Amino acid sequence: MEDDLLGSGFPFAEGILDGKTALVCGASKGIGRATALVLARAGCRVIACARSTDELRELISGMHGSGHEYFAIDMEDLGSVSEFASKIGNIDILVNNSGGPPGGPLLENTVEDFSGPFARHLHASHIMVKSFAPGMIEAGSGRIVNVISTSVREPIDNIGLSNTLRGAMASWSKSLSRELDPCITINNILPGFTDTDRLGSLANSISSRTGINVDDVRENWMNSVPIERLIDPLETAVAIAWLCLPSSGAIRGVSLAVDGGRMRSI
Repeated sequence: MEDDLLGSGFPFAEGILDGKTALVCGASKGIGRATALVLARAGCRVIACARSTDELRELISGMHGSGHEYFAIDMEDLGSVSEFASKIGNIDILVNNSGGPPGGPLLENTVEDFSGPFARHLHASHIMVKSFAPGMIEAGSGRIVNVISTSVREPIDNIGLSNTLRGAMASWSKSLSRELDPCITINNILPGFTDTDRLGSLANSISSRTGINVDDVRENWMNSVPIERLIDPLETAVAIAWLCLPSSGAIRGVSLAVDGGRMRSI
């Protein structure tokens, strides 16, 4: 179970975030799931949301600590997002995270293809920040972390829609870093090749489009990463938790890559 793994291979100071409430979006799998587990281990009461009730229930049942909650919600339904945000009360930590759009050349997308991904990422995140920022100001502290992509610095071939969306998220976040109350930080995590279902789907998509064997696709990825392996989602989650610490208040408006050194830009 991941909870056991967190206690051994991925230690994070237990109780360092005692008394904090964290809302983790996209928590049913991948980086979102790992983040919920790490924040719970650090002492947070976690509110986990995603579309899958069964996966959320299973996550909560194995999570360290008590008092955690889950809500099944479709982030593309912005009316439901607004209603949800208005009902759950104040939070200390907001992790904006959601599955990426399908891959493929940008010119193969219609204008309509942009609507769903922008709604569940940018629009839903904006609703969340507007809803929870007043409570963070009242509490005198708040942490917002957006899980986006290394493509905000180096666009990735064949995921043009995702590149466009992630760039918009990064600019939105940087703008907010200049506007939010001094007690609130907002930062981005840029995952690299991470061992998630999303990466597997992307490998299959590239394989079907190019005829390259899936194993060769993954091997090509590994050859471009100095650490020569995929990132464990828990490694990314620890970086997210670090940005949420009280002692991380001077880190604001940054995009932190957790990519094993893959990017060549400074």
